[in-house]
Amino acid sequence: MHKVLWRLLLISPAILISLLGVSMATIAEESPKKLQILELPIKSEESAIEPAVIEEMPALNEPLNLGSPQVENVETLVKNQEMEQVTSVSQLSDVQPTDWAFQALQNLVERYGCIAGYPDGTFRGNRAITRYEFAAGLNACLEAITQLIQPGEDFVTQEDLAILNRLLEEFQGELATLRGRIDALEARTSELEANQFSTTTKLVGEVVFAASDIIGEIDTGRNAVPTLSERVRLNFITSFTGQDSLLVRLYASNTPNLGAAAGTNMARLHPDRGTGNNFDIDLGWYNFPLGDKGNVLIEFAGGKLDDFAPSLNALDYGGAALGTISQFGQRNPIYRLSGAGVGAGATYNFSKSLGLSLGYLAGNYLSGGDPSPKRGFFNGTFGAIAQLTVQPTENIGLGLTYVRSYFTGEDVANNNVSTAGGVGSSLAEKPFGDVATSLDSYGVEATWRLSPRFVLGGWVGRTEATAQNNAFSNGVRVANQGDDATILNWALTLAFPDLGKEGNLGGIVVGMPPKITNSDVAEDEDSSLHLEAFYRYQITDNIGITPGLMVILDPEHNSENKTMYVGTLRTTFTF
Repeated sequence: MHKVLWRLLLISPAILISLLGVSMATIAEESPKKLQILELPIKSEESAIEPAVIEEMPALNEPLNLGSPQVENVETLVKNQEMEQVTSVSQLSDVQPTDWAFQALQNLVERYGCIAGYPDGTFRGNRAITRYEFAAGLNACLEAITQLIQPGEDFVTQEDLAILNRLLEEFQGELATLRGRIDALEARTSELEANQFSTTTKLVGEVVFAASDIIGEIDTGRNAVPTLSERVRLNFITSFTGQDSLLVRLYASNTPNLGAAAGTNMARLHPDRGTGNNFDIDLGWYNFPLGDKGNVLIEFAGGKLDDFAPSLNALDYGGAALGTISQFGQRNPIYRLSGAGVGAGATYNFSKSLGLSLGYLAGNYLSGGDPSPKRGFFNGTFGAIAQLTVQPTENIGLGLTYVRSYFTGEDVANNNVSTAGGVGSSLAEKPFGDVATSLDSYGVEATWRLSPRFVLGGWVGRTEATAQNNAFSNGVRVANQGDDATILNWALTLAFPDLGKEGNLGGIVVGMPPKITNSDVAEDEDSSLHLEAFYRYQITDNIGITPGLMVILDPEHNSENKTMYVGTLRTTFTF
């Protein structure tokens, strides 16, 4: 039995050649008699090129005329050019070891002895053969194979079998060791599968270190000094269906708010919210599709209005420390007019170029779950957004935004919310003092990708604020219920993606932070100008360093204040 198996393995090349011959005959029967090749039209003043037709050829199963000399039949061929059997491929002078079929010829000649050469010692491998010649060669190989597998033939000797058995005995120990290692690996894999955190949850983290300083701060009775701070964000993202996502983010930071030291919120850097390095749940939401064109977002912690609608700013990375160095340069401040809270929203894309976004947030983190009077999901501070996003081309985007907000007097007094989004003048932050305020805000955002490495963008925002109560200071009324104030802001952004190398980002922001232009109480006298430039250099895919400088001309919209400079060197690690 062993001998038969060994013989079958050793003669497999010849069997394959036999099958090849049968396949060629089958192909010959199915080949078409006429082929047509169509050429693609060429733009020219000349006449159109007609399809070229190959003349009808005889079917492959008909005898072929090989030209001169005329071959009548196989007997004539054998008579004129008798072939001689060779015992080594080296006897064929025109066969070289570099020939692509050398190994096959060597096996057929030296193992099976069924290949013959011409009397001049050549094989003439490039010469076409007739079907008769192929049949004769195939028959010779089959006869050689039949003889080899006859009973009693010692094609596989007892010596060969003894060598094989000895190899099995020598490697028996190594095979046992390998089997044990595989078993141990299977056990460890099973343990990992049983104790892994989750099959559907992944961790996306960011660590930021920043060195910052202020020059030219407004006199607040304290001097600003250089700072070195850090921020850690750990995002746990889970998917249950492959199309939805649940996000829970842990946050810890000792980053200071430079607005207090500088005397104006116009100097605020990003990031700047500190927690004393204590971890808290900074953000939580669940996102899932609604049909083919809709999407629903439910936020249960730390939600912001820009989570529901795109800000259309190429320098805005959604809170990640990868874009602008300032808070103002991130996005239109009207997106901040809700506080961070809980709520829900949806986006519906009517087409590839038109989408509508709606969202509602009960502001200030936990107020949505507080049953106290003037709190809760609908009775406390809230913000609602509606935005129509238009994208007429792949490179142009336009957003038309409306935000309706209401801030309780308690949240205003505790600085939990701000009518200027926390980035404007002190007067714009509280136009009526610590009283309940309602706001209607309107914004236009635009972006235009002029080239793969240059994006022009900007926005304009207008807020109409109304006092909901009378305001008093030291027993004196300073604002009346129904008083109004108008707050304006604008910005122009220039983004330079892949500046220097792929992954880098350069950015410039020029704009006016929120300013009260008209009010029943008080107005800002002058106009500040925000100038910002930064360059993020990606050392690796996961490490980036960003030097940046922010210049505030006439801080607090007051020309008597000297120019303020805020510099930072920010290093961001992502994983």
